[in-house]
Amino acid sequence: MNIVPTLRKRRAQAVASVAVLALALTACGGSGSSGSDDKAKAAGITLVKPGKLTICTHLPYKPFQYKDGTKVVGFDVDLLDLVAQDLGVQYDVVNIEWAQVTSGAAFQAKKCDMGMGAMTITPARQAAISITDPYMDATQVLLAKKDSGIKSLADLRGKKLGAQADTTGKTYADKNAQANGYTVIPFNDLALQENNVKSGRVDAAINDNGVLYDYVKDNQDMAVVAEFNTGEQYGFGALKDGSGPKLVAKFNELLKKAKTDGKYTEIYKKWFGVEPKK
Repeated sequence: MNIVPTLRKRRAQAVASVAVLALALTACGGSGSSGSDDKAKAAGITLVKPGKLTICTHLPYKPFQYKDGTKVVGFDVDLLDLVAQDLGVQYDVVNIEWAQVTSGAAFQAKKCDMGMGAMTITPARQAAISITDPYMDATQVLLAKKDSGIKSLADLRGKKLGAQADTTGKTYADKNAQANGYTVIPFNDLALQENNVKSGRVDAAINDNGVLYDYVKDNQDMAVVAEFNTGEQYGFGALKDGSGPKLVAKFNELLKKAKTDGKYTEIYKKWFGVEPKK
């Protein structure tokens, strides 16, 4: 027997096993414990993947959810991790079309347990899915180049306004298009929308205040030039029946606790740099 090659082979197998284990652990995030869903079952919650809270979203939507390397991070992620921790499981994020979340199709197809994406609570969405209590207020704003001279929707007459598909920003843009004489150009995601304003393919863009104010911090040639008082509030989505309402109730309970013990303020300040308004 040749002992040295055999030992080398065993060491190589051990290293490979450790590497595979590390990869498996980084495939999903969260600080939930074992991957057992005993706590979820005890709460009457059946997860689509045993041992994981599976969350659907549409990336990117920084700072609410976006990829940092291979991991999805953000404000919404940290809030839903409170649910994963309480249930004693890890979370796993699935990137899909936004309309699948807001329509409930993703939950009905058992692609995920909950949906995140700085989702404005609307009557149509409440009719289609279960939605949590509001966790943040929001409004629509207008993004343009600093030197564009654009200060309002009226300044876009004869110009192009970018809007993200299947969002309340797109609804607002469409509603005001005829009166202000601009053409709405839809984009499938936030990054495409922002980049097209920067490149000049569209003259301005409309989207939520949180994401566009975050964008201008790293793009000094861009500015938020107008705000629209749309009075929106964000919620997380889940299946209309079955475990959906129980997951919603669980988040509502944890959100209330987080706002009392300071955890919500800690998470908010981490992603927005300021404390939430009282």
